[in-house]
Amino acid sequence: MSALDPALERWRLVLGRPADEQMGGGLSAHGAACDAALDWLYGRDDELGRRDIRRGGPRTAGLEGSALTTVDWLDDIHRLFPKETIERLERDAVERYQIDEIVTDPAVLARIEPNQTLLKAVLRTKHLMNPEVMHLARRIVEAVVRELMEKLATEVRQAFTGTRARHPSRLQRANSFDVNRTLRANLKHYRVEDRKVYVETPFFFARTRRQLNQWQVILLVDQSGSMVGSVIHSAVTAACLWGLPGVKTHLAAFDTNVVDLTGDVDDPVELLMKVQLGGGTDISKALAYGAQLVTDPRRAIVVLITDLFEGGDRWALVQLARKLVEQGTHLLVLAALDEQADPVFDRELGQRLSDVGAHVGAMTPGQLANFIAEKVGR
Repeated sequence: MSALDPALERWRLVLGRPADEQMGGGLSAHGAACDAALDWLYGRDDELGRRDIRRGGPRTAGLEGSALTTVDWLDDIHRLFPKETIERLERDAVERYQIDEIVTDPAVLARIEPNQTLLKAVLRTKHLMNPEVMHLARRIVEAVVRELMEKLATEVRQAFTGTRARHPSRLQRANSFDVNRTLRANLKHYRVEDRKVYVETPFFFARTRRQLNQWQVILLVDQSGSMVGSVIHSAVTAACLWGLPGVKTHLAAFDTNVVDLTGDVDDPVELLMKVQLGGGTDISKALAYGAQLVTDPRRAIVVLITDLFEGGDRWALVQLARKLVEQGTHLLVLAALDEQADPVFDRELGQRLSDVGAHVGAMTPGQLANFIAEKVGR
């Protein structure tokens, strides 16, 4: 059987072995290796099993069709596929097929590249880890948190660096160049033949430091399993806000109980290792705890990060939200705090909270930093 051309081979990898007859050609050595790696993962799909079909042929009991171990499979995909595909395969292995040994087997952890999907898996399964595995898993936590910190710290600094003043500045920097004022002042130097304005006197904005009065930022984070992405970004966001002039940061995680993690805010790795995902959800209890922390209602921002699937008293939650808003506190209810800001939440309860004056929605960490900076800088 002749080998398929590269374009057809990609389709063959998508369709699986049942397409061999229609394709009229065979896989290359590289294609066959890719097919085996894909079949190791996606051959266990329940839907295909119910139809008695696998990518590799009729489905048999268990996974005996492949002698690959998880370590072998990881080695193969890192050899065979580009980075974007590897990340997708690892994400599906962890999230779709719950192959927990990816984050609980020392041999696997020693090989794997840290990313946010694996960090989420570590947080979900760390209760299964012995000390040796926990030590290796911490490497993933540290690497991903460091990457997130570097990115978000820049966004936070930009949000809090200051606002443009209306008066010109003698300090000439490209990011402070006042285009409109410069053009108006130099229009008299326009040359028709060249169709250009020649700038003799440039103008620049001055930047004034915001006068920051003491504000409280109270982050209340739902630690149910579905909120793991928001938990990660909340920890990193709190660490970036920690120590900013004029801002006092609090962080608490909750399920049916509330745990104050403010003492670990400056160490987001340690903080995340203490988070216990899962359990019930009592949002009203968490908001009541946050309300107790408020010292000056008109200089407080309470950020409630939750999917709003309340296991406690919904009426009490709405009434407490109303009270906070009426006393002048900024109440922000976020259904998601992560890079995608893709919310899944109880919209009926979200609407009730919005009706009493809470800001309800989803944000990226950078958007939250800008929201806080806007309020604090007033």
